Amino acid sequence: MKVQLRQISLLCATGCVMLGGWQMMPVLETVEIGAVSYSAPDETAPQQTQTTALPETTAAVETGTVTQTAALAPAAPPAENPLIINIESEGSKALRNARLYQETQNGSGGEIVDRHFGAQSGDLFLTLPDGGQVRNTTFWSNADLLAESRIPPQIDVKLDGTPTVLIYHTHTTESYVSPKTGNYDESFNFRTTEPDKNMVMVGDVIAEQLAAAGIGVVHARELHDYPVWTGSYSNSAETIRAVLDAYPGICIALDIHRDAIADGDTVVAPVAEINGKQSAQIMIISGCDDGTMNMPDYRENFHFACRLQQTAETMFSGLTRPILFDYRKYNQDMTKGSLLIEVGSQGNTLEEARYAGELVGQALSETIRQIAVENEER
Repeated sequence: MKVQLRQISLLCATGCVMLGGWQMMPVLETVEIGAVSYSAPDETAPQQTQTTALPETTAAVETGTVTQTAALAPAAPPAENPLIINIESEGSKALRNARLYQETQNGSGGEIVDRHFGAQSGDLFLTLPDGGQVRNTTFWSNADLLAESRIPPQIDVKLDGTPTVLIYHTHTTESYVSPKTGNYDESFNFRTTEPDKNMVMVGDVIAEQLAAAGIGVVHARELHDYPVWTGSYSNSAETIRAVLDAYPGICIALDIHRDAIADGDTVVAPVAEINGKQSAQIMIISGCDDGTMNMPDYRENFHFACRLQQTAETMFSGLTRPILFDYRKYNQDMTKGSLLIEVGSQGNTLEEARYAGELVGQALSETIRQIAVENEER
């Protein structure tokens, strides 16, 4: 059977998952990785120009834009940590209970299988010196890209508690299963607006680890994909601009997602055992400009991605899947440290994703510390 990834789209926005059953929409652009393939997040922002030489991403979704409150308002930080600034509009807060998490799972949808994605072989993959790999689908040769991976990130990070990192979520409502039963319900669309059960939960954990290391972080908890999924990247771009205007010292912007991996009706959960506990695996996406995307600093993003990947693998061997270096934009034109990070898939549990967020936060903190030390030595 040919393995394909299916994008599980937002229920009210796409209609691809109905309460009476799971009706899959047309498969999005996929790229095979080893035995399975992954489906990249929707990228529909008008300002993000795709080259006509590349395959088009196809999705049957409703048109429209999300109505958002123009002004972003600070929310109370978790654990009242002064180094964490939570940002969310009143309109987004009002929607927190609009799509409740489905607690009951009867297993009617299919099986969930755990799979660890180890080192990959083939011409598309290059291994980084200190651990981890890159999947290169661009005009760059692997040899030249390996040389690029050795260049230290040129990012003006701060360790004095001022905001240095922005965490946000273009597809905020993406969620996971719970508890771990080995199957899923056919009516569950792996989406919720509840912040303690969607990508906001993962972002909160990452933010807490950064703050514990003395690093200032802004967490945009805004719903960018609800009630309408189309235009999510345009919506998150507006949030990024607003945050960068308010906190110009931010030099790292991380879009935290979760992947969607399936083989027919079987959902695949990428996992790794770290320190005796099962974690979701992560995958970093670093976009490459083909000359049409207006991403002048994409190489800086890649340098940062390689440093973060190697640090994560040094600290937590097996945590990462290969970096995807491909012709993608995903709002990665806004800072020199802009990346998209997939935390697990829809088959992972909330706890596995939460633990992965903790590990990502620790690896990110160490990466930032390394960069700060190097900056002082220059």
